[in-house]
Amino acid sequence: MSATPATPAPPAPTRPDEPLRRVRARYTDETVTVYQAYSPALGLPAVRDGRFPAAWKRERMTWIKPSFLWMMYRCGWGEKADQETVLAIEIDRGGFDWALRHACLSHYDPDEHPDRAAWRWELKRAPARVQWDPERDLRLQPLPYRSLQLGLSGEASRRYADKWTVAIRDVTPLAQEIRSRLRSDDAPGALALLPEERAYPAPGGTPGLRRVS
Repeated sequence: MSATPATPAPPAPTRPDEPLRRVRARYTDETVTVYQAYSPALGLPAVRDGRFPAAWKRERMTWIKPSFLWMMYRCGWGEKADQETVLAIEIDRGGFDWALRHACLSHYDPDEHPDRAAWRWELKRAPARVQWDPERDLRLQPLPYRSLQLGLSGEASRRYADKWTVAIRDVTPLAQEIRSRLRSDDAPGALALLPEERAYPAPGGTPGLRRVS
């Protein structure tokens, strides 16, 4: 007798009026939660000390994701090599907004830039980059709207590591529990565990949310 196939997990709830681009995040009046994944050698000391260790390269571009499910797509629920430790990093909202105001789109957009030369000039000087990637559902399939990835380099990267970070939590067990429930055909239970994310009031001038005149 053949086994009954597992019921596919339903997608995360969507709304027909969802805009193409929106910053969605878990946040309070003071902080915004973003996600990254690292090897245990970097991630565990960061959790232990509540800050990134000296081995964390502050001169390199680092990408932070406010979307939990997009992070799960990127790190494979913490099962990809060197991404086994999934971190939830609470950062100062003022710092997050500063990065958005000082960011440039990672790609040329004629609705945002007068020409490619202007975009290249801005990209070269900006300490942060914005990329809009398809949001993901519980099956990590792309949705028809996009969520933020924020790249930090130079001054922004140093501020993130040494000034903006308020707390670092290891959410690898949460990722594993959600994945386990999906594998056990408990999609409702998996959905119930997802961090609640709301539309974030991005500051004026956030790349991708503005238009050139």
